[in-house]
Amino acid sequence: MACRSPEQRQFDVVIVGGAIMGSAAAWFLTDTDSFDGSILVIDRDLTFASSATAHSTSCIRQQFSTALNVKISQFGADFVNNMRAFMGGDPRVPKIGIRSFGYLYLADTPAYADDLRKRHGVQIAAGAATRLLTPDEIAARYPFYALDDILLGSINTVDEGYFDSMAVFDWLKRQAQERGAIYIENDVVDMSVTGGRVHSVTLASGEVIACGHVINASGPRAARTAAMAGITLPVEPRKRHSWVFKAQHPLVCDLPLTIDPSGVHVRENGGGTYQAGGYLGDDPAVDADDFAVDHALWEAEVWPILAARIPQFESIRLTHSWVGHYEMNTFDHNAILGPHPDIANFYFMNGFSGHGLQQAPAMGRGIAEWLYHGEYRTLDLGGFHFDRLLSDQPQVEQAVI
Repeated sequence: MACRSPEQRQFDVVIVGGAIMGSAAAWFLTDTDSFDGSILVIDRDLTFASSATAHSTSCIRQQFSTALNVKISQFGADFVNNMRAFMGGDPRVPKIGIRSFGYLYLADTPAYADDLRKRHGVQIAAGAATRLLTPDEIAARYPFYALDDILLGSINTVDEGYFDSMAVFDWLKRQAQERGAIYIENDVVDMSVTGGRVHSVTLASGEVIACGHVINASGPRAARTAAMAGITLPVEPRKRHSWVFKAQHPLVCDLPLTIDPSGVHVRENGGGTYQAGGYLGDDPAVDADDFAVDHALWEAEVWPILAARIPQFESIRLTHSWVGHYEMNTFDHNAILGPHPDIANFYFMNGFSGHGLQQAPAMGRGIAEWLYHGEYRTLDLGGFHFDRLLSDQPQVEQAVI
């Protein structure tokens, strides 16, 4: 890391982490007349090549078990579908939209089928277009699945599927910079905290930066950043593999992002290629710099599962694979957002447990509202505040892939 020093030594807002969550915060802060402060975004690598953002599956869904997460993704879909309008009609901003092939959850036990029915009720009440499908209905629409063990499916093909997350990230970052947010490649290594406030952050290059507010948007390194303020945060990096393969006999229609009961998922990638992911068995915390691919996992476990569920995938060729990280909130698999109850100017944007890309617009908007209004003006995100960890009141999200 080649550390760059900021030209000034005081900022109104310091954001630790500049990938999609930090850039969403910077963009929404600069997108209002209510805020005219200075913003410093600090990231260890401004190429973001190893970020969770760059290694994501780049999909969005509304099939969650909590109504708030459904609403968050609905705003995410609105932002993606209308990004140019949100960004002031800037003709440089691409029109990207969502390739809505949907997510298809497959249940193979009565208990899991009942769980899908409960989630369906939550999603419908929140305005999602989720449908429950019998095995016969699945087979009629998607004739390539082996369904002998399946009791029920759940799918939504409205604003649910793939989107160009890197385009969203790029334009959040680009416009935030054009509006005055300063991005530097450096690392926060310490914080000065007294009297219930963070007064400054210390950079790896030695500079001490005074700050009015600090936002922790450091992804899989969130616990490290929080610890500098004396806060214990239950967020851990969890390794997630992705495999892209080409099928000798492509499927007859788009493949929804299919969540097999085993935990493996697979989706359409275009041009006769497909992308699989997931984890099997133990899911230990790993080092945030651990990107080692377990090549045996594909041959021994993942490919056999895919071929059993979709027999046409017996004849495929793996083209490439990589590892990314979830920033897993081990407390309840839900976001930790907003202010710390005792360190009033320290804010969380952490623990998204694999949902960060699709949740970034709502989270950026929410954190910006809290900073310049002291309250949420659009969607109440108070259920994600850190207080619930202290009172042991989890807001469990069950639909974690």
